[in-house]
Amino acid sequence: MLALTLLLASLSAAPPRNAAPPPRPPQDPLIVEGFDHFYNLEYPQAIAAFQRAIALAPNDPARHNHLAEAVLFGMMYRCGALESQMVTGGNPFLRRPKMEPTPEEQTLFTSSIDKVLQLSGHTLQINPNDEDALYAQGVALGFRATYEYLVRKAWLDALHDATAARKLHNRVSEMDPERVDARMMQGAHDYLVGSLPLVYRMIGFLAGFHGDREQGIRTLRLVAEKGVDNKVDAQILLGAIARRERRPWEVIPIIEELQVRYPRNFLVLFELSQMYADMGDKARALAPLDTIERLKRTGAPGFSTLPDERIEYARGNLLFWYEDFDLAIQHLERATAHDQVLDPNSGPSAWLRLGQCYDIRGRRQDALRSYSRAVAFTPASDPAHEAKKYLSSPFTLAEKHQIDRATRIQAP
Repeated sequence: MLALTLLLASLSAAPPRNAAPPPRPPQDPLIVEGFDHFYNLEYPQAIAAFQRAIALAPNDPARHNHLAEAVLFGMMYRCGALESQMVTGGNPFLRRPKMEPTPEEQTLFTSSIDKVLQLSGHTLQINPNDEDALYAQGVALGFRATYEYLVRKAWLDALHDATAARKLHNRVSEMDPERVDARMMQGAHDYLVGSLPLVYRMIGFLAGFHGDREQGIRTLRLVAEKGVDNKVDAQILLGAIARRERRPWEVIPIIEELQVRYPRNFLVLFELSQMYADMGDKARALAPLDTIERLKRTGAPGFSTLPDERIEYARGNLLFWYEDFDLAIQHLERATAHDQVLDPNSGPSAWLRLGQCYDIRGRRQDALRSYSRAVAFTPASDPAHEAKKYLSSPFTLAEKHQIDRATRIQAP
């Protein structure tokens, strides 16, 4: 299981075989339960399930990796870092505000990674070619690389761990080409390094990895099709990439499949709305938001904790792009009325969008107040940086049209 923002490896030279992989033993019910909670955004329950699984088999490094992943993704979810808009356009994954884990999260994550490295290291001392130990160690270093960047903002440390993780999983792929899951890191790293500005790519060159966006996508598609442990992660990452590359039609079927498989995951419905909005289909973009509201209103499992304000922001943001500014203002005002329930991504975004709507409607003083709130909400965020521009000059309809032209999708 790998994080969406892992800074990891490129495609192995060993070609995949056509033969089916050997049968796997049935998975521990606690692991199954943990990942059901995990993919339905229920991170405290996932953490508890993985802790119970560890108690039954404390020397299994994979279980400690599962726990570390749940802790890491719980932090990312709380900060609004699990939505595809966080990796669209340019390289905003380089500009992510620093995440602030609780002391408990920091301790639990660090101790889990250390335990994986200890257990796998002991196995590799006995057998340097133990595939499972190599794989587990690579996953742990990948998670630590993500943590080092998102929490510590330590780019060079993250690159060092990512490089080591890539080499480990390359070895696994060379030893066992049928282990498709080992290519997840490779595909993610190939795409991400290939997407970086030249100055960052040069650092990758020094580490021996050049990056290749299209090769990375092909690798991730292979994992999404034939992987086992990383199949869903590859599908989710392909969704984020498809939106970043402005090819939403490629991933809508995957998102719809994930919606059926993980019905308590409301982020999947938000993503579906965004994909249809990117394609210019207003009716289909609004439909998932209607579904979210209905599920919350009827008390559907998983939707009770979703703030109404998050739904209001999504609807207001969509209406803004379709230039229904007066109705967008109504929804965005409701979204920001209790902005403390919004995450560090949605909060400043809602205030920014409200300010832009006010400016277009000639309500400059209201716009200035909204931009100031966006800046104060999460000062290091992209929406805050954008809002600062409009404190000195109003956002105009002509500027919106310019953005529309620059981001218009050419459907296949």
